[in-house]
Amino acid sequence: MGQERPLISVIVPVYNVGDYLHDCLASVLAQSYRDIEVILVDDASTDGSDRLCDTYAARDQRVQAVHLSANSGPSAARNEGIRRARGEYIVFVDA
Repeated sequence: MGQERPLISVIVPVYNVGDYLHDCLASVLAQSYRDIEVILVDDASTDGSDRLCDTYAARDQRVQAVHLSANSGPSAARNEGIRRARGEYIVFVDA
């Protein structure tokens, strides 16, 4: 029988990174390792990054968008991502 590959949770804190988010996510989603979940934690962006998160979540079932109601900083965004992560391994990627 084939060996199952572990799920990897990729947590991306998002705050006003609209200029970089597309390139970041294109790179993450193009990896040859497909058993990933990408958790985008929008930290109350004001530049439209929140809508980009929703767009990616609607296009790819591996992506989920989480929106914090107030800007709380990257540590809070990472911690929220950890709370939602289901993977055996967790990695962080900054946009």
